[in-house]
Amino acid sequence: MKIVSWNVNGIRAIYKKNFLGWFKNENADIICIQETKADETQFTKDVKEIDGYNFYCSSAEKKGYSGVAVWSKIKPEYVSASIENKAFDKEGRILRLDFENFLLFNIYFPSGRISLDRLKYKISFYDYFIEYIRQFNNKTVIICGDYNIAHFPIDLARPKQNEKVSGFMPEEREELDKLVSEGFIDTFRYFNKESGNYTWWDYKTIARSRNVGWRIDYFFISGKSANYLKSADIERFVLGSDHCPISINIF
Repeated sequence: MKIVSWNVNGIRAIYKKNFLGWFKNENADIICIQETKADETQFTKDVKEIDGYNFYCSSAEKKGYSGVAVWSKIKPEYVSASIENKAFDKEGRILRLDFENFLLFNIYFPSGRISLDRLKYKISFYDYFIEYIRQFNNKTVIICGDYNIAHFPIDLARPKQNEKVSGFMPEEREELDKLVSEGFIDTFRYFNKESGNYTWWDYKTIARSRNVGWRIDYFFISGKSANYLKSADIERFVLGSDHCPISINIF
């Protein structure tokens, strides 16, 4: 089973950059996207009704902000856009899909770069979510999306220069430590320990052409499910967003 995750930086923008061509070429079983910046009415019919897929989305109360969506060949048994917390649910950052053999969370984790208040919100979101998923510790859980955190120095091109920048601050990185302590595995690092592998590049500095990036998009899976994992990849050369897609093959 192939599952793909991509922060598209706006579904309407990526649609004009051959999103449907990319989608069909991937031929994934499940495709998750983040930062749609749209509610369901702003998804065109040909995007919502792709042959062979079930479509689900969640949008923020604030227009043109945040948002996630999922297309799945397998119809889930249950779908929710809530983690039972109004302060976090209202930003449209979450889709949970329950399948027969696993749970999938597609999440656009908050950024903390705008202000100290947003950094506090980000940390609170992580703390609450990690507590929330403990109820599923007897299940196979897959958490994909834009985490907005580079975990280790190997996960960004210039760690020293960014130690005090949100996305690589110690208190943020500790949140991924907590996720690991709960038994979750970073699927890409399960296979690949090399540097130079990033998923986001700053548009303003034309960083992608120089590969001066950050790895902030992840698939984490519950550790007891590692034997089901076949591969994990970064699809670096897929263009159209400041992020690139990531994928896993599992089961």
